[in-house]
Amino acid sequence: MTQNTPPENMPAAAKTGLARNTANYGDKDFALYLRRSFAKSMGYSQTMLDKPVVGIVDTGSDYNNCHRTVPELIEAVKRGILAAGGLPLAFPTVSLCEPSLFPTSMHYRNLAAIDTEAMLTAQPMDAAVLVGGCDKSVPAQLMAAASADVPAVQLVTGPMLATPFQGERLSACTDCRRYWAQYRAGNVTRERIGEIEGRLATTAGTCGVMGTASTMACISEALGMTPLGHGSIPAVHADRLRAAEEAGALAVRLIANPIRPSQIITAQSVENAVRVLLALGGSTNALIHLTAIAGRVGVKIDLNRLNLLSDTTPVLVDLKPTGEGYMEDFHAAGGMPALLWELRDLLHLDVIDVTGVALRDRLSQPAFVDRRYIRARAEPVSPVGGIVSLFGSLAPRGAILKRSAATESLFETESRAIVFDGLEDLANRIDDPNLDVTASDILVLKNAGSLTPAGMPEAGYLPIPTKLARAGVKDMVRMSDCRMSGTAFGTIVLHITPEAAAGGPLALVETGDRIRLSVVHRSLDLLVDEAVLAERRKNWSAPAKPTRGWNRIIADQVLQADEGCDLAVMRPQGAAAG
Repeated sequence: MTQNTPPENMPAAAKTGLARNTANYGDKDFALYLRRSFAKSMGYSQTMLDKPVVGIVDTGSDYNNCHRTVPELIEAVKRGILAAGGLPLAFPTVSLCEPSLFPTSMHYRNLAAIDTEAMLTAQPMDAAVLVGGCDKSVPAQLMAAASADVPAVQLVTGPMLATPFQGERLSACTDCRRYWAQYRAGNVTRERIGEIEGRLATTAGTCGVMGTASTMACISEALGMTPLGHGSIPAVHADRLRAAEEAGALAVRLIANPIRPSQIITAQSVENAVRVLLALGGSTNALIHLTAIAGRVGVKIDLNRLNLLSDTTPVLVDLKPTGEGYMEDFHAAGGMPALLWELRDLLHLDVIDVTGVALRDRLSQPAFVDRRYIRARAEPVSPVGGIVSLFGSLAPRGAILKRSAATESLFETESRAIVFDGLEDLANRIDDPNLDVTASDILVLKNAGSLTPAGMPEAGYLPIPTKLARAGVKDMVRMSDCRMSGTAFGTIVLHITPEAAAGGPLALVETGDRIRLSVVHRSLDLLVDEAVLAERRKNWSAPAKPTRGWNRIIADQVLQADEGCDLAVMRPQGAAAG
């Protein structure tokens, strides 16, 4: 039989396909001989084993609802690879699902990136298809691809569909937060909230609003790692499977004509992605992720530059949590091709994508755009971008505010701080009827950043104290060193850097201090005398580090938010965290 006949070119001279990255036994020819022997035990013919190899990153998991469709996506990817003349080999990596992980999926994003990078570089493959969706998965895969620099195509799982329900539409997770706030305020019964729970996510896919997962899918398109038009296809549409098949075929084409992530993820494409983030009114988390991805190729995102871009980039997409539509509406309205066309004069048009084609040659005026969801430049949702950075004595290295999701009347606030020293303190006191708090106060959460055991959770969306919520308060200024979900809304200052656990000024804030927020001046200041702060610092000490494992690695190596919360040793220079 042909599969038992040793190939004429058995010596590992050609470093393609299975001949790549042979195990180190001191004899490369033997290593390839052994590899082929074991591959044949799985029933592969010699003809198949002679083909170029495309690895497929499999992030399917019974814990990950967002990735429920991964098995059928991988089968479609395999069809595309086989039809194009390649050998598809799928392999598992860490799967990240926000609601399924303790303390938070962000705590494991870098672990997934390490896992994926190691497998991309250690196993024999000429190109790869990265299959992911839930919001930390795509950043982890793009970080890994940027570092491994293996030709790769990003395939996202796609968003869920909204569910018609009693005269409205529902989809995770903006609607779940909206109803939960009403439940806390006493306006929704326990029976009703239980009923809503069963209608928020009724199809496979990532959150159906412009949360982090959807924002990252769009950013992957803007960077050029996902083919244009693929990012917003709903998870359950047949087009999603056709996109998977196309991704597989494209990966095979990348073998003969390699286009590496380092050629795609450049300073210019990163700036395009920032523009898109601002025009989407997208997730604040995406800024941390994009910063980490860019950092893997030595590109820095300057938060001062972010403000300049934000002031010259309109919000054009009208989706929840800042608008009315859902991702299926965005896709039907024209998706990223339509949005990029609207932004074309603001973009770097010479950047290439995974097809090797320059952006200017990929853009064309769409035949139809639904202006309910993708606005014309002359009629934007907002004339300025959705996110701004803040600097000042409370945030020397910056903080973030999603102004498109905030209450404009709170943009200029000077008030008293009500401080919570960590998540447990927040949980214990936020609903205490004796809590001394008014609607004009500023709620401050500290010790919830990337260096803490909390893992920088999406806890920046501090709940309105129950007694205020029941009095009708719907928003108030909240600030922290952690993150908030891309599906959330409110006047919320995030990613205060340096974080409290790193000894930043936030560590010294006490209840009763006054804080000044100014969106106009892009400032965030702690109005406490320097001498008082100096005395407080004498009594401050850094938290004890975990003794072992992943938690210890994080404590030793994780960087701050303005550097993407990556691990220092994974960046190009491999510098120690400090």
